[in-house]
Amino acid sequence: MSLAVTDTQNDSVEQPASPSGEARSEGRRGGRARSDRGPRLPEQLPWGQPRMRLNHTEVISADEVEAIHEASLTILERIGMEFFCPEARSIMREAGATVDESNGRVRFDRELVVSSVAKAPSEFTLHSYNPARNIHVGGRWIAYGTVGSAPHYIDRQGVRRTGDREGFRDLLKLGQMLNTVHFIGGYPVEPIDLHHSVRHLLAAHDVLTHTDKQLHCYSLGRQRNRDVLEMARIARGIDEATLLREPSVFTVVNSNSPLRLDTPMSQGMIEFARHNQPVVMTPFTLAGAMAPITLAGALAQQNAEALAGITFLQCIQPGTPVVYGGFTSNVDMQSGAPAFGTPEYVRTAMIGGQLARRYAIPYRSSNVNAANAVDAQAAYESVFSLWGCVMGGVNFMMHGAGWMEGGLHASLEKMILDADLLQMVTQMLEPVVVDHDSFAIDTIESVGPGGHFFGTQHTQDRFRTAFYRPLISDWRNYESWQEAGGPQAPDKAKLLVQRFLDAYEPPAMDAAAREELDAFVARRVAEGGVATDY
Repeated sequence: MSLAVTDTQNDSVEQPASPSGEARSEGRRGGRARSDRGPRLPEQLPWGQPRMRLNHTEVISADEVEAIHEASLTILERIGMEFFCPEARSIMREAGATVDESNGRVRFDRELVVSSVAKAPSEFTLHSYNPARNIHVGGRWIAYGTVGSAPHYIDRQGVRRTGDREGFRDLLKLGQMLNTVHFIGGYPVEPIDLHHSVRHLLAAHDVLTHTDKQLHCYSLGRQRNRDVLEMARIARGIDEATLLREPSVFTVVNSNSPLRLDTPMSQGMIEFARHNQPVVMTPFTLAGAMAPITLAGALAQQNAEALAGITFLQCIQPGTPVVYGGFTSNVDMQSGAPAFGTPEYVRTAMIGGQLARRYAIPYRSSNVNAANAVDAQAAYESVFSLWGCVMGGVNFMMHGAGWMEGGLHASLEKMILDADLLQMVTQMLEPVVVDHDSFAIDTIESVGPGGHFFGTQHTQDRFRTAFYRPLISDWRNYESWQEAGGPQAPDKAKLLVQRFLDAYEPPAMDAAAREELDAFVARRVAEGGVATDY
């Protein structure tokens, strides 16, 4: 399969070739006319990764970062982590940790943690079967992902439904159509109608054939990991040695806070480390519930669990690519429900970035909210979350588009809203041009006091691309807006969902690779996939 790739390592947004391998002719924003298939799609920014060009927000001092680091080492040394998996405990015992087999407790020597974490790479590339979709993870690069792991979704008609394959595919298609989405962050909604024994096979097949964006694999036991790794290898048309050199699929591991790591997650970590594939190590700590109510205490526990997982990975295979995951928020102490997009979340997201930079490891954070509808709450909590994770230095943004209800449902309309917000973030991070032409002194002189700049050549040459054009915001005056029926943001988002899905086209995959992929999935499904208890 021949694909053109434009590698522009400069200070502008990276603009790869189109997924079909053809050079883009749509200009700066990447909009496409669809006169042959219905209404024109809105203009988008071209597919590409933004870079963080602003100074990171430092919420706490360097001394306080070190204090959290030392507290985390004390937790691991004195209390330790409970590892359910005997193989994992054996690996840690051989590495020098103290293991109590009576309760599965693993205690970590400080030097073991420090020396192991130092072996993790600070940057790596995650490969797609379409090289134009390769993404950089680490440094000042940012990658946005879809919502992942929601049990429910809001369908095209606005009905909340239990996750199924139809909704799963709709969310994949929309994620493929949105240029600001760089990777698929797990199952955007869990396709419950696919039996658990074969769900990983059919769902990964859907991701690979409906999108050409980065593939996620759930760490739910060794065989599922092996199957999805093999599917990624087949889709890329590469051999085992190349897969080992070139990370091609990632997994997210959530420790069972407080201070536990279960067997399926451990097995997934072992498989991924032995195959040199990245693991996003993410404690899910809610202050006041699974972690101390104080932010410092919750962050110390988050950091301890993250360092324990990263140490474990480096003990399996030194140099395994990892991402430091920060996901500390708080609960509503009146109801016990998780809260997101809170002042506490903003601060912990920023401090999580400080800790990740302390260890020179890529940082994962999330765009989250607790709203039940695509309303003002959904918007302002997401903006707060984005503020925290972007200014905290996020490299790998999980749940970037579509997360709702504290993660209990995915929303097509919220995906559109988030795409608009993510494009705004991307545009905000673009450098401001300061040069002779941008000063426009001759134009200012020609207009003079009291004039206007609408008709000047300087404006005419730039007005199409000078400012960000939103997907959703309506900037008409009240009378014009009222005459148009008074549409509101959810109405516009719903309309755009339908337009994007109507315009969807599957990505191209090499015919031989597709045939081999189909055959592998058919064979594994016929074999029964993975044994389950139900």
